[in-house]
Amino acid sequence: MLPRSGDVLQVTRAASVQFVEPILFRVIRVHDWPTYDGWIWLDGYELNVSGEAVDRRSIFVQLHGLRQVRRAPERRLPGAQRMPAGRVRV
Repeated sequence: MLPRSGDVLQVTRAASVQFVEPILFRVIRVHDWPTYDGWIWLDGYELNVSGEAVDRRSIFVQLHGLRQVRRAPERRLPGAQRMPAGRVRV
């Protein structure tokens, strides 16, 4: 799972040894910087227990150690209309 902007993740020691105490992290951006296989750089906000941003951070973590808590809403193109289920636009 590659995180995307708006996702909320739980980051634990499984993602990196620096996270002895797990944190909640809302992703702003996933960098495309070259890294080791399976590792990524993320920019985002550390969240408190109420879900409020308390610190902006850049973190270097292993993908397999991240746990998705909340997925970002699906993106819609500007002006796109949602069709009712079972209807096809022609």
